[in-house]
Amino acid sequence: MNPYQIIKAKRITEKGRVLANLVNAKSNKSVSRCQTPKVVFDVHPKANKRQIADAIEEIYKEQKVKVMKVNTITVKPKQRRMRGFQGMTSGFKKAVVSLRPGDSIEAGG
Repeated sequence: MNPYQIIKAKRITEKGRVLANLVNAKSNKSVSRCQTPKVVFDVHPKANKRQIADAIEEIYKEQKVKVMKVNTITVKPKQRRMRGFQGMTSGFKKAVVSLRPGDSIEAGG
């Protein structure tokens, strides 16, 4: 599978920003133990952790990024009601990627 088919997009949310900034946080001892930067991506639902890690390293090879760990979360679709009509939100899979200490992923990727 093409790396750009496995990694759909970088997921930019408030929780993702908190994970990315844990490396710089020094306010709490338990928080300051987090040495590896973390980035959240939307990924293909059938991709496994090894494929995700290889795809990240391939896409960001100019920046010499090394993936240390990948955690995946599958979000199930949920029922929602809008203007009296019932529908479903779309389900998706996201991956929290831990990088080598000192590495970072810039927006240009």
